[in-house]
Amino acid sequence: MTKNGMFKMYKNLIICGLSCLFSMVTLQRVYSSDSSEGENFNPGDMINHHIKDAHVWEITHGVVIPLPVILYSEPDGLIIFSSSHFFNEAHEEVVYKGYILSHEHISRADGQPVYDFSITKNVLFIFIDAAIMLLVFFAVARGYKKNKGQAPKGLQSFFEPVIIYIRDEVVKPSIGEKYHKYLPYLLTLFFFIWFGNLLGLIPGAANMTGNIAVTAVLALGTFFITNFSGQRAYWSHIFWTPGVPWWLRPIILPVELIGVLTKPVSLMVRLFVSITAGHIVVLSLVSLTFIFHSWMVGFGSTVIVTLITIIELLVATIQAYVFTMFTSLYIGMAVEEHH
Repeated sequence: MTKNGMFKMYKNLIICGLSCLFSMVTLQRVYSSDSSEGENFNPGDMINHHIKDAHVWEITHGVVIPLPVILYSEPDGLIIFSSSHFFNEAHEEVVYKGYILSHEHISRADGQPVYDFSITKNVLFIFIDAAIMLLVFFAVARGYKKNKGQAPKGLQSFFEPVIIYIRDEVVKPSIGEKYHKYLPYLLTLFFFIWFGNLLGLIPGAANMTGNIAVTAVLALGTFFITNFSGQRAYWSHIFWTPGVPWWLRPIILPVELIGVLTKPVSLMVRLFVSITAGHIVVLSLVSLTFIFHSWMVGFGSTVIVTLITIIELLVATIQAYVFTMFTSLYIGMAVEEHH
């Protein structure tokens, strides 16, 4: 390994260590105040608080950004206000204009149905993820035009090899000659998941790709694109499987139809479980400090959390790669011509 490579590796280790240390200090400030009031530390509540969605963005203890609440109900119609109205000075939940926020679920006091279109923490980070993608790839496009015929520089030098790898090693071999039509979507899918996974590792950020609603929408995109792109050979293989006895085809048909549904479901569950499990492991190790009230345990858990965070950086990339690869394979099977 070159000296430059060693320097980058040590720099990344230091950044991960500082990030974990910041998380530890932040959590200690939060839960040491609870302990002083005689309350027992509950790791389950802490972990759920950090991995679930919320109507506010709590960056650290005492630094909370209220988010817009957008509701629709028959009595009031469309109503928009800040989520700060749901809390008083003691940070206790209160009723505002007949609406109640309980366990991040908004309802009306009179029982009327409410449709919640609020900008929650996960929604906010979806916008942040999209904004980062726009900034990054507009910069890469400008660099490509500016350095046309020359060696890439800056952001372009980092992202161009990744784009080419996804195109040449994932999308093109899986789909074949028709890959151009699906390449923009698959590149967007890869980088959206990758950036979202990395954002989730930042202290105070949202567990965006660890939310099953987000992964479900991504999986639905794969489901619709795959099946709307299906050629005659794809559907005939499902409804009239070639190469098997006629009496066996009615038995195979339900299996094939179930397979059409389970493919996107497996993508949804795999991404959701992998990201959420990583966060739970990290937060569980952090919790050991407050359970044992020992600086030695805290130091040991910080070292382990730093190492696991480095692994999580790898997992963030692998999960984006796996989701994109399987989506490419499913699309490739759908558009394949009969031989």
